[in-house]
Amino acid sequence: MKNSLWAALAAVLWMAMPAGGDPGDERILLAKDAARAGDRVRLASQAQPTGHVLDPYPEYWVLSSQLARNEADPARLKDFLERNRDSWLAEKLRGEWLRGLGKRNEWGRFIAEYSELQQPEQDLQCYQHQVRISSGDPVVLAEVRPLWFSLVDTPESCIPVLRALVQEALVSPDEIWLRVRRLMEAKRLSGARAVAAWLPPEQAPLPSDLERAGSNPAVWLDRMPANFAVSRPGRELALIALVRVARDDPKGAYLRYARLDERFSAEERSYALGQIAWQAASKLQPEAHEWFKAAGDTPMSDEQAAWRVRAALRAGDWKTVRAGVEAMAPGQRDLPDWSYWYGRALQALGQREGARKAFERIAGHPTFYSILADEELGRVFTLPSKARAIHRDELEQVRQTPGLQRALALLRLDMRTEGIREWNWTLRNKDDRFLLAAAQLAQDLGIYDRAIYAADRTRNEHDYSLRYLTPHRERIEPNARSRDLDTAWVYGLMRQESRFITSARSSVGAQGLMQVMPSTGQWIAGKLGMKGYNVSWLRDPDTNVMFGTTYMRMVLEGLDNHPVLASAAYNAGPGRAKRWKDAKPLEGAIYAETIPFGETRDYVKKVMANAVIYSALLEGRAPSLKARLGTISPSNGDFSGYASPAPGAGLE
Repeated sequence: MKNSLWAALAAVLWMAMPAGGDPGDERILLAKDAARAGDRVRLASQAQPTGHVLDPYPEYWVLSSQLARNEADPARLKDFLERNRDSWLAEKLRGEWLRGLGKRNEWGRFIAEYSELQQPEQDLQCYQHQVRISSGDPVVLAEVRPLWFSLVDTPESCIPVLRALVQEALVSPDEIWLRVRRLMEAKRLSGARAVAAWLPPEQAPLPSDLERAGSNPAVWLDRMPANFAVSRPGRELALIALVRVARDDPKGAYLRYARLDERFSAEERSYALGQIAWQAASKLQPEAHEWFKAAGDTPMSDEQAAWRVRAALRAGDWKTVRAGVEAMAPGQRDLPDWSYWYGRALQALGQREGARKAFERIAGHPTFYSILADEELGRVFTLPSKARAIHRDELEQVRQTPGLQRALALLRLDMRTEGIREWNWTLRNKDDRFLLAAAQLAQDLGIYDRAIYAADRTRNEHDYSLRYLTPHRERIEPNARSRDLDTAWVYGLMRQESRFITSARSSVGAQGLMQVMPSTGQWIAGKLGMKGYNVSWLRDPDTNVMFGTTYMRMVLEGLDNHPVLASAAYNAGPGRAKRWKDAKPLEGAIYAETIPFGETRDYVKKVMANAVIYSALLEGRAPSLKARLGTISPSNGDFSGYASPAPGAGLE
């Protein structure tokens, strides 16, 4: 009783506290405003500590500004870093300091400070590689060689590292061309030009030719000379142009390829077909499957390899599914997605013991493919034993943790980005009891997204009532019942949309608990006969939930009453959800896996898995996920639909 009273009081105080509830809040906000405006004098006047929990922030803003101008005093930087050791701000400031040191080649101090970083970003790692290369470290180049193949967005600090691989002949001309291809595939023209300059003179294309082949590929292919294939650059530029055409028109690219294929080597033909097949597969064109098979064992990026398997799933070719997963790089092959489909392929091919082992590797977790794997093994999802209740001492320890105190103060001041980073940083490497206590504290204060984040991270002790919170029941359950919606599905979707934060707003303007777009809200208001619509309605939780559940009912009725299609429609629009059907009936899990938009694909899987878990929490038993996924009916060619809401907030 005492704990519940404290929780209720804490929540009331939290929600009622104004931005200036702490006497020092105004100074923090003034300092933030001065930092944004670049007003050094005003910032300095607000940076004197007063005992406020956020005192480090104005000081950090001052030091960060000085670092940007190369005016920071190293002694003062060291003092700040020592006083704020292990904090997110210390990590952030040290990273900024190291970037400046790296740009100025001040390697002595760089080495000393780099060792204190806890999570170095790629650009800082490359500065450290530069130090090791310049010192003659005999093993560093072998260690960094994988960067040649993995880096697409290449920080400036990584360019000398990659150049060193070329200078030491640790990458071949073929591998240089491979990197040029990868960069052009990703529309990184300036990077591709820089790498092409490292080719042997007889192979290097003119920069202007590389640019024209990439920017006007159809024109390049139509106008290239008849003898283009006599040189390596000529063939490579033709391949680059084909790949670029395939991005918008895979069938057109294939027709052009078919006129030129005899001019290419076997490796070049396989590469071109693999690229065209990839683009066709991501557009759900049925030809993709045969084009992938014709491409043979050409090296593929992880994304290509995934779409090769997805194309085989759409085609119902389980042999190719198995072969495609086996051809993946080990790190990708072991992901739950591909372990599941590998097991299904083995099962379809009569290899039951191999299938069982594949399913066992990923079973036992509250995720889409883990739940499906359990069902293939004859098990239903069950909630794990609930962790013992959090003791008041554990809760007090969490409340007294400086990083969480800062996070709560930042969230109170609507400095949400900084608050989330402080919260997440502080929870790294914490044990289960601390995480559960942090989740309990966040729930008590109504900070539901951080409660979910903390509870989601436990490894051995779990509390699914914190992982899968059910706030706002007085709004959600009546709306779900009145629209004949599965409450567990509504909760599953809302958890993915907003993490139950009423003020959540996406980058494209979707708002509130159910992330309703302003235009969608207006459309729904019209359908409901509500006059005088104003976008401010979406900020009212009751109206937001009413609009969101109304939309769920509408898209459900317009999409075969199928929750998979309706979930996809809620995120990406009903027209797209219809277009992603196949000409034949399609297993629901295959439909979900082959959604072309990565965000929507992930969204649908999570919403559907969430719904199963919420059913277990709300009803005491979990339905079959595979049964819920069901079968998607064939496309009838009608792609009309309701107004499309924006993608969900996807808060983590």
